[in-house]
Amino acid sequence: MDFSASPEYQLNPFPYYERKRETAPVYYDEQSGSWHVFRYDDVQRALSEYATFSSHMGGDDASGTGQLFSSSLIATDPPRHRQLRSLVTQAFTPKAVDALAPRIAGLTDELLEGIADRGSADLIKELAYPLPVIVISELMGIPPQDRERFKRWSDVIVSQTRTGSASENHTAAHMEMTEYFLALIDERRSRPGQDLISTLLAAEIDGQKLTVPELLGFCALLLVAGNETTTNLIGNAVLCLSENPGTMDRLIREPALLPQTIEEVLRFRSPVQSMYRMAVAETALGDEVIPAGAPVVAWIGSANRDERQFQRPAEFDIDRGQNRHLAFGHGVHFCLGAPLARLEARIALEALLSRLPGLSLDQEARLERMESTIVYGLKALPVTWQTA
Repeated sequence: MDFSASPEYQLNPFPYYERKRETAPVYYDEQSGSWHVFRYDDVQRALSEYATFSSHMGGDDASGTGQLFSSSLIATDPPRHRQLRSLVTQAFTPKAVDALAPRIAGLTDELLEGIADRGSADLIKELAYPLPVIVISELMGIPPQDRERFKRWSDVIVSQTRTGSASENHTAAHMEMTEYFLALIDERRSRPGQDLISTLLAAEIDGQKLTVPELLGFCALLLVAGNETTTNLIGNAVLCLSENPGTMDRLIREPALLPQTIEEVLRFRSPVQSMYRMAVAETALGDEVIPAGAPVVAWIGSANRDERQFQRPAEFDIDRGQNRHLAFGHGVHFCLGAPLARLEARIALEALLSRLPGLSLDQEARLERMESTIVYGLKALPVTWQTA
């Protein structure tokens, strides 16, 4: 789609979404051969009606991610999806996630300790990126020295070339990541630990162990979903609050409002802007008929700004009630890591507000969005604050 070529669109795609909701809510893009869906009700339907809109990705999908993710949760439909999901659900229950809170708080303090006296920093580099990477790496039992590679791979995977073709970077990252996880799986087979990969290796569904592609799919999905979404949620939250300084002052006085503030950030600047589906059979969506086998892109970032669902959707309002956003998806594919992302964002924001007084966007900053139509996040977030 040619719209994404302009830098202005990259940072602010929302007027484009609004035009599409009004003029072409279900839109066929000849260039990519895919259907694009922009209104809340249609997006919700595409995300949740798995019998009509399959999550299955072929191994040759245009973005090059199919091979690694084709056996993962994100690319399977029930009943197999339900079986796979049940294996990792235990690691992400509210109780299991709450048990991580002290460690997340400790990591956040360590990261802020390094910058508190400086009065300025790139918050993506110093906090929003390292925090989720360390948390998910520790859950998976990844050695600290491998975290940098981890981040590089996941950045490449969520980035998309505008033509939709797999770049050499994509292909190389997938090969490296596959080799790395295959070696790690072998190592855990002979020396299991207390980590998620060891747990998955020991798990069985109806007496059957997970296949190697399924294990690889889990590893890749946990890596990418476990850090990209949370990095961008924290960065997007600070951006939203910087644009609404009165809100920041209010949160310092009333920290109990943080959870609902995070929900409004999720709606207003959704870390995941779009999700891919495939029409299983010919089906009507809006006023259009989508043929069987057609790729469908559900625009979550647009659904969360739909006037039919939200009053004053273009306003950032932390007092918004009934915030039924689709930022974590909907239905059987609702994001398994949502409790962890919310917890990490809350702890990070609490610490930022209490430890960096007068936090605001650097006036000289020229913000740039990550090169991806799938996720919304900033490459860097230069901020300043008052030092003691």
